Amino acid sequence: MSLIAGSYEKFIWGYKLKNPKPSSSQTLNLTPKFSYAAHLSSIKSVAVSGIVAASAASDDTIKLYDLATSSELGSILLESSLTSLSFFTPQSLSSFPRNLFAGSEDGSFSIFDVDPFVLLKTINVHKKGINDVAVHCSGKLGLSVGRDSCLCMVNLVRGRKSFGCKLEKEANIVEYFNNGGKFFMGFDDKISVHDAEDAKLLGEFESSKRVLCAAPGENGLIFTGGEDRGVTAWDTVSGKVAYSIDGAHKSRVKGIVVLSKDNNSSATDNPYLLSSASSDGVIRVWDVRVTNKEKSKPLSEANTKSRLTCLAGSSFKFCDQLIMAYMICTGFTVAYVLPFSGALY
Repeated sequence: MSLIAGSYEKFIWGYKLKNPKPSSSQTLNLTPKFSYAAHLSSIKSVAVSGIVAASAASDDTIKLYDLATSSELGSILLESSLTSLSFFTPQSLSSFPRNLFAGSEDGSFSIFDVDPFVLLKTINVHKKGINDVAVHCSGKLGLSVGRDSCLCMVNLVRGRKSFGCKLEKEANIVEYFNNGGKFFMGFDDKISVHDAEDAKLLGEFESSKRVLCAAPGENGLIFTGGEDRGVTAWDTVSGKVAYSIDGAHKSRVKGIVVLSKDNNSSATDNPYLLSSASSDGVIRVWDVRVTNKEKSKPLSEANTKSRLTCLAGSSFKFCDQLIMAYMICTGFTVAYVLPFSGALY
């Protein structure tokens, strides 16, 4: 399993979660895999799907990486600063994303083909900058929220905006649940849950302080983190807080990744893992089964000593035999190359 973090200092950090040495006191180890200056300015967003990662920064550039070899696959220079990234990976290609979607400061929603790494189409959906984007598990619909206080839906089959509505206030987070039946939005100190079919409001949750990041979990849970420096699990079924990790970090939480189940994979060896990252540079991994105890201790942690801005992860296990088999079947004998191309529309 891998974790990718971006920072204000232009660096991207890669870690691999491994079983510890027999002499170690920790139950898991976060092993550094790579770190280098990926951009010319602060990194705004990172995304991971299988063995492929992407980063976007305010230098108007998106970069794509192969986590199996810790190498860069390519980059694209756009006309506006990027704010949010999201991969789409068909279920038949659990380790190979097909498309990458990005939101920009100019309010545009961009669709990229991963192999080859090219821009397919840019759609103007907001009058101001986009704060976050999300893609339905079918790959047919996308959602975006922007600084114009609007929620927009994008038809990814036809490549055009299909719906837009004004919100009561600006949302900075939007995300689908893993099964695609519901989505949620984050508004400062509030989380709202909606039906994916008609956007009907299903429930709301109030946080004590501003929510800066969120991730969907299993069984209707939403994990949030922010200026309260903790991690909270909200139960959308009961409408209450399931449990929380108070004081998970010494600084505000900027990223949360649920490693229990990848959107496009089945089970993992560690089905109860959650990772969080804070602005003081610390990344921690938690076992959610013991978070309701008085003093929760992380299973493992790493200190990047930089100001982290975002976090992404994948539960996919690197398999050299799988990569080699693909390369042989397709005729590639040097570097690993993504197998499919083609637009969704």
